Amino acid sequence: MSTLAPPGTAPGAAAPTRLERLKAEPRRPGEASFFWYETQFQCEAVKVLPGEYFVHTEDLLIMTTLGSCIAACLWDARARVGGLNHFMLPEGSGDSGRYGAYAMELLINELLKRGAARGSLEAKVFGGGRVIQGMDSLNVGERNTRFVLDYLKAEHIPVVSKDVLDVHPRKVCFLPASGKAMVKRLASTHVSEMVALERAAARQVAPAPCRAPAVAQ
Repeated sequence: MSTLAPPGTAPGAAAPTRLERLKAEPRRPGEASFFWYETQFQCEAVKVLPGEYFVHTEDLLIMTTLGSCIAACLWDARARVGGLNHFMLPEGSGDSGRYGAYAMELLINELLKRGAARGSLEAKVFGGGRVIQGMDSLNVGERNTRFVLDYLKAEHIPVVSKDVLDVHPRKVCFLPASGKAMVKRLASTHVSEMVALERAAARQVAPAPCRAPAVAQ
C-alpha cells in the first residue's frame, strides 16, 4: 500500500526527514534555529544560544552550554510538551530573552500555546556557576539562580531537579516529550568559550527590583 507524502512534496519524492522539517519550519523571534543530527545520541538536536528558547512535543535533544547563565527546563507530563530557555541576567531594559523575567514569559507562553496547562508544569533548573575569577562581587550566577527559583515559587511551578551554583560550566540536554534532562559539569578548559558572554552579561548588570511579568493565563 502506498503512503501519502506531505503537502508540497513532489510525486514520487521521498518525504522530508524530521531534521529537514525542523529546519524548514518558520521560527518566532527568540526561538532557537540551529539544528543538526547529533551522532553521539543518534537523534536530531537543536542548540539554544543565550537569549533563546525552544519548545517541542517530540523527543529531540534541546542542548545548551551554561556558565553563570540559567537554563530552565519546563515540562507538562500530561500534555507531553516541554521546553528550555537560556537567560544571562535576572532583569534588564527592553524585551529580550537574555533577561530572566522575559525569558520565562516566552517559555511559559509557548508551552501553553502547545497544549500545556499551567498547573501541570514542573521545572528542572541548571547553571548559575561562578566560572570567571575576579567577578565574585557581581554575583551574576547567584543572582540568576535566586531569580529563577523565586520566580518558579511565585508561579507555583515545582522544581523537581536542579544543579546550580558552584564553579563549573555545564552542558545540558533536555528531551521535551519525556521530560528527561541530562547535565554534564565541564572541565575548566571549556571556560574560555564562555568568557566573552559572561563579561558582556556582567557589564550590563544594573541592580533593580524585578517586575512581575505578565504571562498568558
